Amino acid sequence: MANLTGTYDLDPAHTKISFTARHAMVTKVRGHFDDWSSDVVIDQENPENSNINVVIQAASVNTGSSDRDAHVHGDDFFAVDKYPEIKFSSTKFNLDENGNGTIDGELTIRDTTKPVTLDVEVFGVEEDPFGNVRAGFEASTKINRKDFGVDFQAPMKTGGVLVSEQVGIEIEGSGIKRAEA
Repeated sequence: MANLTGTYDLDPAHTKISFTARHAMVTKVRGHFDDWSSDVVIDQENPENSNINVVIQAASVNTGSSDRDAHVHGDDFFAVDKYPEIKFSSTKFNLDENGNGTIDGELTIRDTTKPVTLDVEVFGVEEDPFGNVRAGFEASTKINRKDFGVDFQAPMKTGGVLVSEQVGIEIEGSGIKRAEA
């Protein structure tokens, strides 16, 4: 595989930051964020110099239902008026020569910061027809939303809850390497 070392801009047309939670304990609700920014620096030979910072605008949540999105904006979930941003900042890279492995970092939701580990798989580095060098990847983790102060509960008659505490997070996308100055 080509060397991943460089500074990348995640391509918003080819990158999705999404989540999945159980609803009513019988189905999954999926959503994603439409507005985010990122800084990605990869140093394959000196991983301690690598870093990733992502800032998500919490109000950009999109679950495919305007009523549900309005509820998620409120105090039961993201409280976007009080906590407008969700942030991820890497702390350690544990990647092999192909860019696969884990990235440790700190995730901040509702001003609560907790450590998370992303499982990462890099699919390749290629030059596209327009001369851009692209790295394709997936990263995923699971969190307990209550750890971040998102503790909305609506009990079900069978003993479950309306929204699962466990939430899967997945980032799938393409980074475009910046031209060296």
